[in-house]
Amino acid sequence: MDAERRGIYYAGLIAVTIVWGINLAVSRVAMDTFDPALFTFLRFGLAVPIFFAFMKWKEGSVMVAPRDMLRMALVGFIGVTVLEIAVMYSIKWTTLANASLLNVAPWPIFTALLAPLFTREKITGRLIGAGLVSLVGVCLVILGGSDGFDLSGEHMIGNLLALGVSFIGAIFNLASIPLMRKYSPLRVSTWTIAFGALFMFPVTIGSWSKVDWTGLTFSHHASIFYNVVLATVVSFVVWNACMYRVGGTRANFFRYTVPITAMVEGYVLFRESISLLQIGGALIVVLALVWISRDASGVKREQAEPAGMNT
Repeated sequence: MDAERRGIYYAGLIAVTIVWGINLAVSRVAMDTFDPALFTFLRFGLAVPIFFAFMKWKEGSVMVAPRDMLRMALVGFIGVTVLEIAVMYSIKWTTLANASLLNVAPWPIFTALLAPLFTREKITGRLIGAGLVSLVGVCLVILGGSDGFDLSGEHMIGNLLALGVSFIGAIFNLASIPLMRKYSPLRVSTWTIAFGALFMFPVTIGSWSKVDWTGLTFSHHASIFYNVVLATVVSFVVWNACMYRVGGTRANFFRYTVPITAMVEGYVLFRESISLLQIGGALIVVLALVWISRDASGVKREQAEPAGMNT
């Protein structure tokens, strides 16, 4: 794979993490009105018809082989239903700083450890070294904030659940890669999210009647649009396509730009302070990711596109 094309894939990963980082603030608008489970279901449930319509237009069909349907359902249950519910309750049962650190920092580490079970990705010395450096940087970004890290017993369940998010997320990403050897990232995203939303619906049953649907403002609709179209439809397809090309371990280290984006947005929109420790951590992350992106030895070489990618 030439450097120019490799750069496009890394740029795609960065663009998605920026969208997800901004979404943390965008979702704040909706959380005062919607139950977290209901808002998450709206995000993925409303995205499903868009996914199917776009896939029908781009690829000409929407089905997968019956034997792969069960695998899609399992990946969707793990990576959408379980993962997103775990994220919600980890935030509820621990501090935001704890959740941010434990949800994000261990994710790429778990991905690297579990990768041999799912893929043949080559883990190089540069990747390990740069990954550890970026881990230090993201810890400084998160711990450098005003909240700090709280290890008190009252947050232990939330902390463990947040750590579980990283583990589940790593499995979700890696389990998607074998499916993308047979189907396009669009098709894999469509079906896994469709199953994930389906399994999530029962959790929301008691929440619908609590929302004043006629009183929703433009900001609520804008927040839903951002979550559905940008943070889900566009982001999942782009992320899966780029992750398939550069490898699950490399791709997931780029998640460390999410806290940086959230930090900058908090300063711009909410006048939240930024410490020198956080600035230093952000610079460390950026330099480490540049180091990772210049390592071509473990990136997939030219190969056939996943089925349906160019149809």
